[in-house]
Amino acid sequence: MPRVLGVDFGLKRMGVALSDVMGLTACPFTVLERQSMEKDLIEFGLMINAHEVTMIVVGKPLNMDGTDGNLINEVNSFVRKLEEKFKIPVVLIDERLTTLQAERLLTEEADFTRVKRKSIRDKVAAALILQSYLDSVKTPQE
Repeated sequence: MPRVLGVDFGLKRMGVALSDVMGLTACPFTVLERQSMEKDLIEFGLMINAHEVTMIVVGKPLNMDGTDGNLINEVNSFVRKLEEKFKIPVVLIDERLTTLQAERLLTEEADFTRVKRKSIRDKVAAALILQSYLDSVKTPQE
């Protein structure tokens, strides 16, 4: 069954989440340590093919006032490259506070150590981004 990939974009690493086969739930998947755009796209290609990904959701960096954040140009460039390379839809979704939410979940709810939090925070943030998208497209049950 097709799945959706969620991405928390960063210059040093990207968190990646994957939907379940029903497209209802986002699960933290991996953290991709950035190398070069070419190598990053190869990694995404492997994930897309292995999990039959039909769409990618990327966090859009916005400031608290809704204006574009510092990384917007890099994110837009990354989105264009994903669309060109894989020919699947790529959707941008507001990512404000997802990293803070992820940090809070990992400290208050799960009580992870600082070192452990750092290693998984990005993929948890990606899962929050993806879950936000999945929740927004669910149709109400009648």
